[in-house]
Amino acid sequence: MSLNKENIETEIKAKIVEIAAQTGDDASELAVDDIIPATGLIDSTGLLELIAWYEKTYQIPLAQEEINVDNLGSLTRMAEFVLRKKGLL
Repeated sequence: MSLNKENIETEIKAKIVEIAAQTGDDASELAVDDIIPATGLIDSTGLLELIAWYEKTYQIPLAQEEINVDNLGSLTRMAEFVLRKKGLL
């Protein structure tokens, strides 16, 4: 896995598409700057699944105060947060 912004965004989007499909939603049109919770594509359980996957995949434990829209609200914000936590941005 290459840690660059575009690859991270693509991986996260694929996970969101997978989670949304579990409830019959299609997240394939999700844009990189869409605010994920506001789209309604995944519910609160889906958001928890996404965050757990995100922590495990990118090996970045999240403190409670880091779990917010500024850090994790969109594909772009999530990718940039990974890069910041890894010291690559």
